[in-house]
Amino acid sequence: MNTYTATGCDWADTQLARFIRRHGDRDLDALRERAACEPARFWDQVLDAIDLRWVTPYRQTLDLSGGVMWPKWFVGGRLDLVDNLVGRHARATPTKIAIRWEGDRGELRTISYAELAAEVERVAAGLRALGVGEGDRIALYLPMIPEAAVMMLAATRIGAIFIPFFSGYGADSVAQRVQDCDARLLVCANGYYRRGKRVDMLADARAAVRECPSLRQLIVVDRLGSGLSAEVGGRGGASGDCIEFDFRRLPVSVSTCPLTAFPAEQTLMLIYTSGTTGKPKGVVHTHAGFPVKAAQDLQMAFDLRADDTLMWVTDMGWLMGPWMVYGGLMLGATLVFYEGTPDYPDAGRLWEVVERHGVTHFGLSPTLVRLLMAHEGSIPAPHSIATLRVFGSTGEAWNEAPWLWLFEQVGRSRRPIINYSGGTEIGGGILACFPGLSQKPGSFNGAIPGVAADVLDAEGRPVRGSVGELAIRQPWPGMTNGFWRDPDRYRDAYWSVWPDVWVHGDWARIDEDGHWFVHGRSDDTIKVAGKRVGPADFESALVSHPLVVEAVAVGVPDAIKGEAVVCFVTVADRDLAGRPWDEVEAELVEHVGRQLGKPLRPARVHRVDAIPKTRNGKTVRRVMRGAYLGTGLGDLSSIENPDAIEAVGALGRAPARLRPMRCQPDSHTRRTS
Repeated sequence: MNTYTATGCDWADTQLARFIRRHGDRDLDALRERAACEPARFWDQVLDAIDLRWVTPYRQTLDLSGGVMWPKWFVGGRLDLVDNLVGRHARATPTKIAIRWEGDRGELRTISYAELAAEVERVAAGLRALGVGEGDRIALYLPMIPEAAVMMLAATRIGAIFIPFFSGYGADSVAQRVQDCDARLLVCANGYYRRGKRVDMLADARAAVRECPSLRQLIVVDRLGSGLSAEVGGRGGASGDCIEFDFRRLPVSVSTCPLTAFPAEQTLMLIYTSGTTGKPKGVVHTHAGFPVKAAQDLQMAFDLRADDTLMWVTDMGWLMGPWMVYGGLMLGATLVFYEGTPDYPDAGRLWEVVERHGVTHFGLSPTLVRLLMAHEGSIPAPHSIATLRVFGSTGEAWNEAPWLWLFEQVGRSRRPIINYSGGTEIGGGILACFPGLSQKPGSFNGAIPGVAADVLDAEGRPVRGSVGELAIRQPWPGMTNGFWRDPDRYRDAYWSVWPDVWVHGDWARIDEDGHWFVHGRSDDTIKVAGKRVGPADFESALVSHPLVVEAVAVGVPDAIKGEAVVCFVTVADRDLAGRPWDEVEAELVEHVGRQLGKPLRPARVHRVDAIPKTRNGKTVRRVMRGAYLGTGLGDLSSIENPDAIEAVGALGRAPARLRPMRCQPDSHTRRTS
């Protein structure tokens, strides 16, 4: 596989390269090795690099007396996190823009650091007046609007714990998570716009309130601009004691809150996993750990600086939303919140947003790139991305063709694609690329310094050149402080395979040149006739065919092979030219066979109108497999297009699913079960 180096950045001028030189390390590998051998010294240097300021200095960087599963970071330290994120920047550059917002219908707002600081103070004082205090849980059911950041920061200001929810959840999903964390306050919007259409949220919020005895207040943000005087008020909830308030008219007994510093290990945020594979997990993040990890990753992996503008296509209920707020503001950057859909009203919308707001760092998913590839007019004019220096990418494995399209045609080979892989429980990334270093399509340059990552075989030994489990051998500050009220599940999820080793659940490989690849979730792996294969292998083979736009592969039971592979694809209708699908399917099956070998030809390739995804662009293979086989699906409220799941289920119920494909004869049966 060829390597590529973006021509628009110089490795020697990046903040990471300067960090290496400043601390006397030979190169990036030497820094990683030192961070593993001397974690206290390394993390002290990271805190200095991101300029984290303490009210009470910590007396010990890392305490492992409770074991690697329960590390204590920055012991004895107390910090005013909101002052680090907003206050100090407001004092130094009060008129500098902290947040730029663009709504689905083109509405624009800007908020300076000084304005953000004042609004956070107002809301924090209002929360105090409502009786909300340290340790109370505040659930946030909000779209990508500035008030989401204000509420998170106001909760942080008073030592409360905020819990961001995906804005597309229904009432049951909201209620399930509120009940799990016993939140006393729910903050919602009355609605938002998506593809030009109004999406109401208040009715779902009120329905959730009725199921949640712990809720005492419901605060409503007027995103729709309709005025809340007639909508908000009165009592509701399971006990009838939940009182509604207008966000703009919170009761205030004092104009500001007393300055308070909180311990580094105090809980900052609970963020729930999507729940598509079972009961959602409440991932616990701390006041120092999460923002330190977010800021370090943005500085070292993305080279984000104070004069940059960061935008990520995400929802505030996914990790990348709070990550952008707490990491980006720590570094004094400007953030862009985009409420709308990426291709509305057309495929050029994102590039218009980039140009309008002067975005320098732009994050998106490989799925979104594949979506844009399929649309006419999706390649931006050079002037529209003149400010853009860096692409970010997370959420799933790449295929080579979309990566090359983004790098060469959109980015014109000048802008690196910072492939970034980690997770909600990581607080950021495990692996990344770094501006100025060569890349292979879809690969990573390696672990982010401070994360002692490795690839291990079935016996727990390091392996190179073949696929193994992605694992981490040492703790890091952004690591989850367990699951909310469920330590056993936390242990079983990450620490139960090998002693004192975090097993992340991804298959990974380090090639002969030292580039890392992630091949998807290890529990998504398909085992065909004893051979273990990742779904990304089938998907990459399919999207390399000119007809295929997107592809998803899942394993299904097979009496002979153990598992067979069933694939789902979207295709460009204009290229089919009226050909019957049976003929096209046979062609695609043989195409995969030529690339992966005949024994790995899929049993079926189904055509679908759309691939089911979450709103942040992740494909949901396990949900698709469950729909196809007619088994349990889990919580589907995070799915952007639930009709697509029903279409997959209909394919699974069709008699044609069981018949053999017409193709070149060989010794392998093509029946799925």
